Amino acid sequence: MTTPQPGAASSPNRAGASTAGPGAAPPKPAHSPWLVLFVLCLGFFMILLDTTIVNIAIPDMIDRLHASLDQILWVLNAYILVYAVLLITAGRLGDLYGPKQLFMAGLVIFTLASAACGFATNPTQLIAARVAQGLGGALLTPQTLSVLTVIFPPHKRGAAFGVWGAVAGGATIAGPTLGGFIVTHWGWRWIFFVNVPIGVLTLVLAAIVMPNLKLNRRHRLDVPGTVLATIGLFLVTYGLIEGQPHAWGKVWGPITITEVIVAGVVVLALFIVQQYRQRDNEPLIPIAIFRDRNFSVMNFVGAALGFGMLGLFLPMVIFLQSVLGLSALQAGLTTAPMSVVSMFVAPVAGRMADRIGGKYILTAGLALFAAGVGLFLASAHPDSTGLQLLPGVLVCGLGMGLTFAPLQTVAMRNIEPRMAGAASGLINTTRQLGSVIGSAAAGALLQNQLASKLSESAKAHAAALPPQFRDRFVAGFSHASGGRLEVGAGQSGVNFGTQVPEAVRKVIADTFHEGYTNAMRISLILPITVLALAALSCLLIKRRSRGAQPGTPAGAAPREEAATAPA
Repeated sequence: MTTPQPGAASSPNRAGASTAGPGAAPPKPAHSPWLVLFVLCLGFFMILLDTTIVNIAIPDMIDRLHASLDQILWVLNAYILVYAVLLITAGRLGDLYGPKQLFMAGLVIFTLASAACGFATNPTQLIAARVAQGLGGALLTPQTLSVLTVIFPPHKRGAAFGVWGAVAGGATIAGPTLGGFIVTHWGWRWIFFVNVPIGVLTLVLAAIVMPNLKLNRRHRLDVPGTVLATIGLFLVTYGLIEGQPHAWGKVWGPITITEVIVAGVVVLALFIVQQYRQRDNEPLIPIAIFRDRNFSVMNFVGAALGFGMLGLFLPMVIFLQSVLGLSALQAGLTTAPMSVVSMFVAPVAGRMADRIGGKYILTAGLALFAAGVGLFLASAHPDSTGLQLLPGVLVCGLGMGLTFAPLQTVAMRNIEPRMAGAASGLINTTRQLGSVIGSAAAGALLQNQLASKLSESAKAHAAALPPQFRDRFVAGFSHASGGRLEVGAGQSGVNFGTQVPEAVRKVIADTFHEGYTNAMRISLILPITVLALAALSCLLIKRRSRGAQPGTPAGAAPREEAATAPA
């Protein structure tokens, strides 16, 4: 097969597959690119929704499944773990077999796994089904950016990524709101059952409107690289998730959590060496894409964004329901303004990135996100109202909205279509790894702080109790961490039995509310710090050179003269 010259338009073949070579103009799909974008976003929305919608159902699942906090954390993290580990491989498989095929396969697996989640009768079954969900989500996600990079011309990608960014931000933040409504009216199982009709609809639409993109070259899968990346990412993320429950000690026989994480880092280092040696063949991650400073910086920014979001949501959801006593729906409505603001701001930010560049938009967005978390932290008290928390929620939403679309625009601007799948898989992987690390770090820090803050609060409140309750009261809160901590709806951290006078119950509740709030405040300092570092890193974004057409590979002549614009 003859490879087209740079600038040559791709054309559909007899099977309806469109081909795209390096530097080639975007193919003209049979259907409008905006219709394709709608279908991609519908599937992507469903996938990303499941990274946060489960958070709001934590108290209900603990109550109804009789699960420990450790088990529920695995319900959250099993999905993100598998999702993050397999994204790079899935992006490359999209290059190999076509993004449409991988997108539809991911939809089928995710939809079936969602039904299995809804029918789960114990935490073990639910965790297993969530693993399958993560597999389906990983197969689907990289194909969205890969297809958008190919079917949209460079001067319209910012707007397309703006819509994509609005969906990404909206899905991630809308999870608690939609989940709260569903849990309140139908129970936690329906947060999974609702995916089934959406998945079926998206599958039908994808079969009809998605172009069957194929590249003008044959690919092969880098099996050694795939194995090394999968093992390395699994060991690192598993160690981070299981660190606190195992007190950072032994986890598999004599093997400790620290040794698991170190082994994962070593395997990932071997993976990088192997990829470098394979650079002239077909590595899982084309090393050449890291020559673009913007892509490298955006990988860190994406990880920081995921870290900040999950680092905020986990403590926030428990605070809203277990401390403020809100229902799942009320808690969701409290965070709803974050979603609304983000969804409206993201498309505007995408268009602005096309015109003035994304450097300072990203810097401002991440700084505002960090400031919003700080405002929430400052206004969070055991007797706070939704109105008092609103300023922090709104500023967080504004910051996220300014970040999602410019991040993708800057990251993918100079990526050749033939590398779009690998690049998309990589940048989604770093964001999800940031989410895993953020969730694990926030959970570990929160549990660590609860161990001390609850004990301090119990000692401070013990004097208000009758003498016969004091020793048991202090001892109960001193050991209330990890799996023994009860944070179901309306619960107060520790179960002292039913034969407790009402006056004592009030002291127990006040103790938990004060201790949890103080612990949450310290845990939220971590995402603020990471987001601030990400904002500073955006100053490294390189300005686009005069006359360079976005998406034009280095060293290739641009198809037409482009106006000067910053990165």
